Amino acid sequence: MKEKDAWTELSTIRSLMERSAKFISLHGMAGVMAGVYALIGAYCGYRIVYLNGTNLAYRQVYINDPSVIVQLSMVAGIVLLCSIGTAVVLSVRKAKQKNQPIWNAASKGLLLHAGIPLLTGGILILVLLYRGYLGIIAPTCLIFYGLALVSGSHYTFKDIKWLGVSEIGLGLLAAVMPGYGLLFWSAGFGVLHIVYGLVMYYKYDSAK
Repeated sequence: MKEKDAWTELSTIRSLMERSAKFISLHGMAGVMAGVYALIGAYCGYRIVYLNGTNLAYRQVYINDPSVIVQLSMVAGIVLLCSIGTAVVLSVRKAKQKNQPIWNAASKGLLLHAGIPLLTGGILILVLLYRGYLGIIAPTCLIFYGLALVSGSHYTFKDIKWLGVSEIGLGLLAAVMPGYGLLFWSAGFGVLHIVYGLVMYYKYDSAK
């Protein structure tokens, strides 16, 4: 019995250490909803950029229109806010259900290590917008977002690392095919997020 109790105590200590070192309150459905928001945003972007056309090829004349750029920026901002808001709400709810703090060393580490690539990418995107290098914005979004996920994966589920690697791969492909940036953007932020979110939900959330 003493040996069994010792193993139980060791398992409990190990679980507590993992909880303190890893942010495990991320909810799979947050990924699904982020993907849904991204696909809706991509459709709105398609309607804004391509108007009544059916060709997904790059259209410089529309993209260079300042009003179009403003509209696309607004759509991207709304998608980002909805995604972050949903992730925060679901993470807080999951943390409360597990009686875990939402703000701890792990969440701080995740925010720092994912935030640096995201902030850097965001600033670079603003520079690209200012300079008019619009054809490589979609690849830049995907690549820096992927780098943020890989960096932040050390403080949360390892599955996020592979999502990040996939985003980087799509970003590199989009860089050599700039005319199809919207499709790659939809695949990376939409489809991959939905697939990742469903995997995470059934792996970590549905049976909890």
